[in-house]
Amino acid sequence: MPLDLCHAQAPHERLGVPNWFVSSLMMDRALDAIMRRVKKVDRAHDIPYLAGYSQDGKTIYIDRHMPTSFELAGRTVETDRFLILHEEVEKTLIDRLGLHYLHAHQIALRAEEAAVRAAGIPWRDYDRFMQKYVKEFGDERLTKVPGNLDTKPYRDEHDLDLLQRMEASIKGGTVLPRINAEKLRQQINNATVELRRKKPRKK
Repeated sequence: MPLDLCHAQAPHERLGVPNWFVSSLMMDRALDAIMRRVKKVDRAHDIPYLAGYSQDGKTIYIDRHMPTSFELAGRTVETDRFLILHEEVEKTLIDRLGLHYLHAHQIALRAEEAAVRAAGIPWRDYDRFMQKYVKEFGDERLTKVPGNLDTKPYRDEHDLDLLQRMEASIKGGTVLPRINAEKLRQQINNATVELRRKKPRKK
């Protein structure tokens, strides 16, 4: 069966502009296409590692303390779209292709980097800004955890301490009223038991 190509018999006609410019435009269009498909972005919760997604993939969570932009050489760089790209790619690879989180994360990170560079933003500056907040968030108490946050990334990262702090947040009564605290507690408990079971014993 022949491949369904737009120009099966002849190569694409070259455009009279630099290849890097065409690539940047295409990446920007791809990013816009993903943004249009996002059903909901939530910035009202505490999310470990800056961003995450709901179990059904319909909500992208960005930590409520994460700034929406930063200044770079007189330019305002908005960061939400890059985080959303990362989370959408990662979630899709896990759910549709069955990839392990760590593998999906690496692919999503490279897609994020490509989008950042295509926007004319040095990756080193962008990543430095992000890492600063990752470190800060890793030490704070989680006081507003969404009940449908997908905990698979934390399980795959073997982050037992993080799951325990999420449990403490529930015990402290800080979960939003509309969240089923008991259901969330059970999910965290199951993940904690699984991690402890897999953790090698000390000799």
